[in-house]
Amino acid sequence: MESITPYYVALCQVDQSNPTNREAMSENTDRMLAIMEKAVVGYQPFHDVKLVVFPEFGHAAPVYPTAQELLEHLALPVENEHIDRIRNKARELQCYVQTASFLEVDPQWPDTVFNTTLLISPEGEILSRYRKTHPWIPWEVHASPHDIPDYADDPFPVVDTPLGRLGVATCYDWLFPEVLRELALRGCEVMIRISAYMDPWGAVPPMDWWTVINRARAIENTAYVLACNQAATDGKYPPFSWPGGSMAVDYDGRILAQAAPGAGEQIVIAPVHVDALRYERRRRQGHAFLAHRRTELYSEQQKPAFPSSATAKQRTVAGLNQAITQTKERLAGPPEHDA
Repeated sequence: MESITPYYVALCQVDQSNPTNREAMSENTDRMLAIMEKAVVGYQPFHDVKLVVFPEFGHAAPVYPTAQELLEHLALPVENEHIDRIRNKARELQCYVQTASFLEVDPQWPDTVFNTTLLISPEGEILSRYRKTHPWIPWEVHASPHDIPDYADDPFPVVDTPLGRLGVATCYDWLFPEVLRELALRGCEVMIRISAYMDPWGAVPPMDWWTVINRARAIENTAYVLACNQAATDGKYPPFSWPGGSMAVDYDGRILAQAAPGAGEQIVIAPVHVDALRYERRRRQGHAFLAHRRTELYSEQQKPAFPSSATAKQRTVAGLNQAITQTKERLAGPPEHDA
């Protein structure tokens, strides 16, 4: 296996407004291009930044209560002007980019909208497309690959690159250990988290879910975690505010770098040593979690839970609330009665 020179990642948290239509998205893209320039060129004398990561909803957030409205006002195909500009900038700066998420429509499923992020190479090539698998229901009304019958694309792509094997998952996906374990079992070494993780579940005790989850997933999977979070105020995406706290965590759960909570727009620079990770994965007998699993015992995890709902007409806040209630009732089993 080829050796990988240590490199740096730039986690670029943003503080910008969320557009309500496609025309208003350009300003956000302008700002992200400027941040890319600062991250790679500005830090060049000090850090060899090879990977730039943006948070969830950097292009647009699901600000409508129905998927039909998202399709009408905000959804774009993968080939769009904003992604083209990011690809051109990646070529210019010769860096990898994990894009901020955007709301995607695919001609295969014209009545469905996804929350999508792309990994882009220094040649401007799209290396992977990840669609959020666990929308933050009931508020997020876009679809999951789980909702598409016979979904043929890889829902958990892992890309072998000169920076290591990279995978990504989005925000609420990280509250489900199964998602990151799936990436790890596919060989992922560097786990990227793009997030719009709201207050009060931030980086400050006692509700520091953001920090706890990022560190736990790194430990569970013996992997780097590179987590970039939104930092917008509630005035830009009411009623929520985002605490920032973007952070890099090594494979033992050590925090390598972190933005100060609530700091707004900020670039966090951290080192990544993939060869050290590979050495530890090979060497360890104890705490080799991927090898220690007893998969045959986990039968309950294979049973269906939340139902699929593929069409935009089915995906509304009201419809999702009803599905959540029905699923909870089914999982709880029949009601108990006094004798």
